[in-house]
Amino acid sequence: MKILIATDTYPKQLNGVSRVLEKTLRELTRRGHEVKIVYADDFMTFPWPGYQEIKIALFPGHRLTRIADQFSPDAIHIMTEGPVGIAMQSYCKRRNLRFTTSWLSRLSEYVSIRYKIPVRWLHGLLLRFHQAAAQTMVTTESMAAEARSLGITRISRWRRGVELDKFHQVKSTIFDGLPRPIMLNVGRVAIEKSLDRFLSLDMPGTKVIVGDGPQLNALKRKFPSAVYLGVREGEALTECYSAADVFVFPSLTDTFGLVNLEALACGLPVAAYPVTGPRDVIGDAPVGATDENLKLAIEQALLLKREDCVAHAKNFSWDVATEDFINNLVATKVEQPAIVDY
Repeated sequence: MKILIATDTYPKQLNGVSRVLEKTLRELTRRGHEVKIVYADDFMTFPWPGYQEIKIALFPGHRLTRIADQFSPDAIHIMTEGPVGIAMQSYCKRRNLRFTTSWLSRLSEYVSIRYKIPVRWLHGLLLRFHQAAAQTMVTTESMAAEARSLGITRISRWRRGVELDKFHQVKSTIFDGLPRPIMLNVGRVAIEKSLDRFLSLDMPGTKVIVGDGPQLNALKRKFPSAVYLGVREGEALTECYSAADVFVFPSLTDTFGLVNLEALACGLPVAAYPVTGPRDVIGDAPVGATDENLKLAIEQALLLKREDCVAHAKNFSWDVATEDFINNLVATKVEQPAIVDY
């Protein structure tokens, strides 16, 4: 197929949506599909206030129309609800084309937290955006239930995977000399990740933050005893996972959290709040602990076996996730049955 994917976050940003798209693009290409990504850098942009690393497309409609017409896709998928996604949806409506969307982040909650906009207003916009699609893809059953509660009716699952060849247990001395246990968090350092809930805990050991983002400097000033390593990728990130004792995921808003799978693949148990994302990743397996008391969750997770974490991560495959995506796509045009004159 010729597949056109529209997104506001790809390819240079370090976030879950961009990483999902990167893996999916690789798998789709490997299967012989021709994929065109339309993203913010295709247009004039300006930085999102407070998130300088996020570029917002400025009036993408005209150029997007030219790109889409020239590519003439068999299927169109809209990954995000930003200006590029909205422009692509408008294009599809003008051309009378069917399309799919995905609900991969709680953009409504993020905007509400930062800009104090009532979340119910934003949920109304979210419903209108996704209800126009032939299918809205969500990651978990918990997210499917949330989508239905908002009024989104055409829902399909798009599961997640982990690169087991990249994320696995390795020998690492990166945290040697630091007080144990090593409590690790990896991800974007932003207010919606609730990192202050983690860093403010009174616990023995060392709290380590891997990542960058708009809240980093404020957290360094407020919690100077934590270790801040900045962005780590590839083998350096795998070493961090492998050398830590517990992965702490304090976010209350993530829809999944790929970093949880990466941690498990490296033998690192997860401690989190009992919310969508970690709850769906962990399930009933003895690979993590969720509790409204994050300190208690960490203490429980530290007792779990690393080999169980690795075994659980093997249940998540990008091959299966990509098959989900392909099966959920719809043809842009519905073939009209031939009229036979008897």
